[in-house]
Amino acid sequence: MSANSADATEELEVVLVKAGRTKIRYPATLLVDDGTRVSVRAPWAGEGVRDFGFVRFEPGDVFTEHYWRDRWYAVKEVRTGDGTLKGWYCDITRPAVRSGAELVVEDLDLDLWVSADGTDVLRLDEDEFAASGLAERDPGAAAFARSALDELEALARAERLAGLL
Repeated sequence: MSANSADATEELEVVLVKAGRTKIRYPATLLVDDGTRVSVRAPWAGEGVRDFGFVRFEPGDVFTEHYWRDRWYAVKEVRTGDGTLKGWYCDITRPAVRSGAELVVEDLDLDLWVSADGTDVLRLDEDEFAASGLAERDPGAAAFARSALDELEALARAERLAGLL
């Protein structure tokens, strides 16, 4: 199978790594792998409901996730089971690495939430990022992470985030 095509039944395992440890792994259906971007669809992989205050992720929610091999972020479109758009959850990550049926993504703590109507654009977990020590351990990666968050926020505020997808 070429990187430019996807068999509708092909499954990948998404592996989210944080601070050198696997945070979560879950199965996802491959939608496209064009050599630069890998897009998958997966049901909410967390246990039960996760209420952030500004959005709830819950059983039945469907995530269409977009990962790049050349960008320091992932964008996840979140919908209810009936297809209603909740918004976009953006993770700041190192560029994704696909090896066979496994897609590995390293979470760098920073996140951005954009509500479905675009009125809420929230920078998240900047305190966790500062406490992670990444700026001291890997200043280059920390700079890429901050730049990626700024880029996504600018795209969201200009209502151009969906244009990435």
